[in-house]
Amino acid sequence: MATMFVRHKVTDFATWKAVYDDFRPTQKRLGVTADAVYRGADDPSDVTVAHEFPTLAAAKTFVASDELHAAMKNAGVAGEPTIWFASKA
Repeated sequence: MATMFVRHKVTDFATWKAVYDDFRPTQKRLGVTADAVYRGADDPSDVTVAHEFPTLAAAKTFVASDELHAAMKNAGVAGEPTIWFASKA
């Protein structure tokens, strides 16, 4: 199993969350098996998302997908996200 973490700023959390929720079927189709959303305690526009995948290859395919990039743009992601991959130790 692999986990992908994405941290980014959003211009409006409610708008971002609506797009994120609508994107859930696409997430599943592209291999996401579980997810979690976190907001910064001091900055609610600072969002970190964790997505779990069966393999690292599936995670990298997801992050490279045009569908994900379009959804992030439509959701109001501000600037470039920070993305990293990890596995449970």
